Amino acid sequence: MEFIPPAISDVMLVAPRHIGDERGYFAETFHAERFRQACGDWVFVQDNESRSVKAGTVRGLHFQIAPHAQGKLVRCTAGALFDVAVDIRRGSPTYGRWLGEKLTPENGMQLWVPPGFAHGFCTIEPETVICYKVTGYYSAEHDRGLAWNDPAIAVTWPDIADPETLSHKDRMQPCLANLPEYFNWSQ
Repeated sequence: MEFIPPAISDVMLVAPRHIGDERGYFAETFHAERFRQACGDWVFVQDNESRSVKAGTVRGLHFQIAPHAQGKLVRCTAGALFDVAVDIRRGSPTYGRWLGEKLTPENGMQLWVPPGFAHGFCTIEPETVICYKVTGYYSAEHDRGLAWNDPAIAVTWPDIADPETLSHKDRMQPCLANLPEYFNWSQ
C-alpha cells in the first residue's frame, strides 16, 4: 500500500498493491496502522455504498459540520468515477482549491478526504458503485453542501457531467463565497 500526497495538504491518494496471476488479484485495501502513520489517527465508524445507474451522474459537493464532521476514504468497486475534494478550511493556503482523481476497480486507487473538505463525484461509466468509510455517523442536522459548479472553484468535471442528474438538495447548495466559516485551518 502506497500513500501519495497530492497538491493539497491532508488529502491523500492511497494506492493498494495488486498481487495477481491468471486468476485475478488480491489487494489489501485498508491497513489501520499504515493509514494512521500516513493520514492521522482516525477511527472509521461506518461504511457506505452508492450506485449510480447513468454515466455523467453528479453527486455533491457534500460535507458534515462539527460535531459530526466526517472524513471519507473513497474507492470505486464497479464502473469508474471522477472523485473530487475541495478545501473549505478558512485560512488554509489551498482554501477553495480542488483536486480530482479517477477511481476505478482496475486502478484500485482510493482518496482520503479529511474533515474540512467538500466531497463529490461524477460517474464516468454506467452502473458505477462507490464505497467509502467515514469517521462520523450521518447526521441530517449537520449535513451541508457546496455548489458543484461554483465558478470560483472551477472544478473541471468530465464532459459527460449531467446537471440533470443532480438531486434537489444539490441544486440548492451555496457557492463558496456564501458558505459560513464551518472549518478553520490550523498548521
